[in-house]
Amino acid sequence: MSDGIHALLSPRSIAILGASSDFRKISGRPIKHLLDKGYGGRIYPVNPKYERIGELTCYPSVEAIPGDVDLAVVVLPAAAVVPAFVELGRKRVPAAVVFSSGFGETGPEGKELEAELKAAARAAGVRLCGPNCLGLINAFDRMVATFSQYADGEVHAGPIGFVTQSGAFGTAIAALARNRGLGLGYFVNTGNEADVDFVDAMREVIRDPRIKVGCGYIEGLKNGRGLAELATLAMELGKPLVLCKVGRKSAGARAAASHTGSLAGEDAVFNGVVRQLGILRARNEEQMLDLAEVLAYCPPPQGSGVAIATQSGGAGVLMADRAEELGLAIPVLAPETQRQIMATIPGFGVAANPIDVTGQFVAEPAVLRESVLLMLEDPRVHVGVVWLQLMGAHVDLLLGIFDEVKARTALPFVVCWVAAPERAAAELRRRGIACLRGGEPAIEAIAGLVRWAEARRRWLAERQARDAVRLPALALPDGGGVVPSADAARLLGAAGITLAPLELARSADEAVRAAARLGFPVALKIESPDILHRTEAQAVRLGLADAAAVRKAFAEVTANALAYRADARIDGVVVQKMIAGDVEFVLGLKSDPVFGPVLMAGLGGVLVEVLKDVAFRRCPLSAPQADEMLEALQGKAILAGVRGKPAVDRAALVRLICAVSRFGAAAGARLAELDLNPVLLSPAGAVAVDTVLVLEPR
Repeated sequence: MSDGIHALLSPRSIAILGASSDFRKISGRPIKHLLDKGYGGRIYPVNPKYERIGELTCYPSVEAIPGDVDLAVVVLPAAAVVPAFVELGRKRVPAAVVFSSGFGETGPEGKELEAELKAAARAAGVRLCGPNCLGLINAFDRMVATFSQYADGEVHAGPIGFVTQSGAFGTAIAALARNRGLGLGYFVNTGNEADVDFVDAMREVIRDPRIKVGCGYIEGLKNGRGLAELATLAMELGKPLVLCKVGRKSAGARAAASHTGSLAGEDAVFNGVVRQLGILRARNEEQMLDLAEVLAYCPPPQGSGVAIATQSGGAGVLMADRAEELGLAIPVLAPETQRQIMATIPGFGVAANPIDVTGQFVAEPAVLRESVLLMLEDPRVHVGVVWLQLMGAHVDLLLGIFDEVKARTALPFVVCWVAAPERAAAELRRRGIACLRGGEPAIEAIAGLVRWAEARRRWLAERQARDAVRLPALALPDGGGVVPSADAARLLGAAGITLAPLELARSADEAVRAAARLGFPVALKIESPDILHRTEAQAVRLGLADAAAVRKAFAEVTANALAYRADARIDGVVVQKMIAGDVEFVLGLKSDPVFGPVLMAGLGGVLVEVLKDVAFRRCPLSAPQADEMLEALQGKAILAGVRGKPAVDRAALVRLICAVSRFGAAAGARLAELDLNPVLLSPAGAVAVDTVLVLEPR
C-alpha cells in the first residue's frame, strides 16, 4: 500500500474520471493544468460523452484505457464515486484523488457514504486521497492534479513540501509562499482523510531528496502514533517539520477526576508532544513560512549565540529584546572582534552586539561586508542576522555584498530587509539566502532554527538511551474505575515508582496499629472511591504524633467525608508515613485519544490548577527526555533551590518521571488516568505521597 502513496504523488500516468472538454469547469481544469504545465506522463480523460478532449483520446471507461494507470483523478457526483472504485480495482490502479464533495462533511448520510467509499477503496487496493479535497501538485514533475485557482499561476518547484488538511486556506498559504518566491516542491490537500491522512502524505513528501523542509497545516490529528513515527523519520533524514495547528484554545479534555485530566486540554498535550518529537509549531501561516524559509536556506547552527548587524540602533535593540525573550544568547563580541569592527565602521557606530554599521555602507560597501564577516567569525556567534530597510537604489550593491558573505562563511545568516524591493527579495532567495520582512519575525525564525538544531543533536545523542527503555510487566486488575490506594501503591511500587509507605485501616484501632508499624508521625486520609480530592472534603490529617491523635483524626476525617457527601462509600482510612520535602511537585498520566498515554509533570500541590506550570510528553520517556521536560517548566529554578532552600535531588526526580512514564506505556489502553500529587522533593529524593489511579475495565 505504500507503493500507492508513491503513485499518488509521482504518477507516470493519470486518468481523469468525469473529464470535461470545458476547461473552465472543475472536471476540465485538471486536464488544462497538466497540459499547460508540461506534465511529461500520459493523460487519459475518461468520459463516455466524448471521443476526444483537445488532442487527447477520451475513453468510455477506465478499463478501456490501453495502458497502466498510476493515478485516477475522480471528478464525479458523490453517488458515482463508489462504483468508480470497483472499476479502478479491476484496472489495478494504485491511487486515486477524489475531488467530489457530499461525503462526511455533509452529515450522517454523507458519513455513511464515506464509510462505504473507504471500504470500497480498501477492497480495490486503491489508496484514496480525499474525498472533498482540492487535489495535489508535484512541481518537480509538473504534475498538477488539482482544480485550484492557485495552479493558474506559475508552479515553482522548491525545497519545501506542504501538506494541508484545508483546501481553501491551504491554497492561500501556497499563494503566500509563491508571492515570497518560495518554491513548494509538493502541495497536497488531504480533505476528509477517509484513507490517506496528513502523516501518510508527509511521510512520502519528506522522503524525496529534493525536499529540505516539511510544512503542514492541520485542524485535527487522529494518528498520533503515526506522527511520532513521521518525526523519527524526519530526524533520521535531518529534515525539519513545521506545523501550524489551529484550535489552541479548544477545551479538549473531559472533566476528569485527576489534576492531570483537567489540565490536559487537547492543545496542551499536542504542544508538549510535538516539542518532544522535535517538531516546530508555528502560530500562524506567516510564521510557518518564515520558519520554512530559514530552515530551507540555513545550515543548522552549533549553538544559540546570535549576532545582529543593523543600519538602525533601534531595530537592533528590538531584535535583541525578542531574542532574549526566546532564550537566545546575544553575546558581547570578543574585544579583538570589536576592535576590528570599529576599525571598519564610522566612529559613531556600535560594535558590541547588536552592531550598528550606520548608513555609511552605502558609500563604502566594505563597511557592511567586513562587519558582518567579522561578527560571524567571533567564536561566541553561531548565527547572524542583518537588518536593513528600503535601499531600492542599491539592490545590486547589496546583492553583491551578500553573495560575498555567503561565499566566505559557513555560518548561517538571515537577511531582514524591511520594505525590500521585490527584485531584491526574489534574488536573495534564488541565491539560497533567507530574506524576512521584519525584525521580530526574523528573530523568531532564527529561534526555530536553533531549537531544531538542538533537538536533532539531542535526538542523535539520546538514541541509545531511547532504545534502552524497557517496560515493566504489570498485573493490572480486570475491573475498571478507581483503584484502592493500597492496591495502587502495590502496582506502582512494583513498577519502580517511589511512594510513601501506607496501610489501609478500617477502624481506629487498626489505624493506631498501622501507625505504630509505619512509625510516627503519620497522616490519615479517607479512603473512598467517591471522594478523590480529599483536601476539599477536609478528610485529611497530617503530622499525627501519637495514638491519641490518630484516634481523634480517624473520627474527624470519617465525619467530614460523610458531611461532604452523605452517600459516599467509605472503605476506611489510609495511614501513611509522613515524608519531609522542600518542593511539591505533580506527576500524572492520561490516556490521550490521539497520542495514547501521556505524562504530565509540573509544580504541584493545591495550586497546580492555578499555576498550570506543567509540561506534557508522550510515554515512555528516556532519562534525557525527562530532564528536558523539567527544563520546559517556567518554575524550573525552584528545583535548584531558592530563598535559602537546598536544591532537590533532580536525578531522583528524573528516575521517578521515567518510571511513571514506563508504567503509563505498559498500561496502554487500560490506563484512564493517574495523579501523583503531591510528589515531595528534597535533597534526599522524590517521593509520591498521594495517589489517584483510574483504570479502564479489561
